[in-house]
Amino acid sequence: MTKRIVVTGGAGYIGSHVCVELLASGRDILIIDNFSNSHPEAIARIEEIGERNVEVLEADLADASQANSIVERVKAFRADGAIHLAGLKAVGESVVQPARYYQTNIGSALTLLQALEAAGAKSLVFSSSATVYGELNDNPVTEEGRTGATNPYGRTKLYIEEILKDVASADGAWGIVNLRYFNPVGAHSSGRIGEDPNDIPNNLFPFIAQVAVGRREKLSIFGNDYPTRDGTGVRDYIHVVDLAKGHVAALDYLDKDNRGAIDVNLGAGKGYSVLESVAAFKRASNRDIPYEIAPRREGDIAEIYADASKAKKLFGWTAEKDIDAMCADHWRWQRENPEGYRS
Repeated sequence: MTKRIVVTGGAGYIGSHVCVELLASGRDILIIDNFSNSHPEAIARIEEIGERNVEVLEADLADASQANSIVERVKAFRADGAIHLAGLKAVGESVVQPARYYQTNIGSALTLLQALEAAGAKSLVFSSSATVYGELNDNPVTEEGRTGATNPYGRTKLYIEEILKDVASADGAWGIVNLRYFNPVGAHSSGRIGEDPNDIPNNLFPFIAQVAVGRREKLSIFGNDYPTRDGTGVRDYIHVVDLAKGHVAALDYLDKDNRGAIDVNLGAGKGYSVLESVAAFKRASNRDIPYEIAPRREGDIAEIYADASKAKKLFGWTAEKDIDAMCADHWRWQRENPEGYRS
């Protein structure tokens, strides 16, 4: 078994839930995080839920001056593999600062590859995204769908996938899974870890939650004239705990000596509209969610949801939690931590 796992970005929203599931699976972890978009308190809560201590290295994978020390720490940890989640992730910001996104996201991946190579650890699960898909695919989208990201953030994910495929092609000892996930929402059922954006949320659910808890006045819904059942955009939302379990399932797949690089969707396989999501959160929170209709955002598409049958076939994994469970868990986290980890 890949017993000792490096988790880059392990203090973040998705990373913290992945770490909890890795600990539950009996693995030891080394978290590498620079805490630029996360909070050290998340580490303490991972240990609290997992009832085990974890190793932590505060470092920036994209900083060339830190590369050697990161490589040495991964070697000293005696890593068997890694889950790579670190990187910048705001679509709008990537349009304004594309060079920063390319340097940070691609640079981080290259440093991690260097460290894993030095440690002889050639199992890697990469946090990719459904943003790699183009706009002309039929729903549900399969892994064979046309790619063509519409923003620099999505392109960094696509380029890293291609880099990893080249690495696996050049060296048959590598086993790599590119997990293309759709829209993670929700939180751990304990209410102890969850999504904690530094600034104004970029994603729908944390914005809804902050409106429900009183941190923000109202939600802006960008467009209500799409060719969907209620005119608002439709997306595939997946509970973050289901998503985290998908990472463990991917590692288990690599443990069976599956080599090479593959792309795998992680999604619920169905779509919910913005208005349906708002209604579900109102049910969960018993709070009103004021909203206004705003103009469409450039680059948004009407509808996208996943074909997740490949994950079921290869990993035995399926998403289990529905939209009501996603909202209930997300609301519990927000209610008990109204200011996030700073509460």
